[in-house]
Amino acid sequence: MTYSIFPSSRSRRNGTFHNLESGIEEQIGALREELAELTRLVGKNSRHQGDKIRSQANAGYEELLGRSEDLLRELQQGYERSATEMRETVRKHPLTTIGAAAAVGLAIAFLARR
Repeated sequence: MTYSIFPSSRSRRNGTFHNLESGIEEQIGALREELAELTRLVGKNSRHQGDKIRSQANAGYEELLGRSEDLLRELQQGYERSATEMRETVRKHPLTTIGAAAAVGLAIAFLARR
């Protein structure tokens, strides 16, 4: 086997391919690192957005619950006022109340016959 001081073209090509291959591997490694960082950031942002939405939903739920309790309290007070007014009306006008009840009874009987 003879040795030459001049490198053959084949060895130059192999060296070039080797350098090219090393460069591609480095770029793939860098891309993997960037992709991992991007995945971490997206996950962190998703958790942050989820927490934010959950907080808003809880605040909305608490507000809705408070409003519904207020509305229920108002309805109960209205019912109590109506019941009190009806009792007072019956006490003040017993004959009118009996006549109104009889008229309603006749109307229902008339509608039931049809």
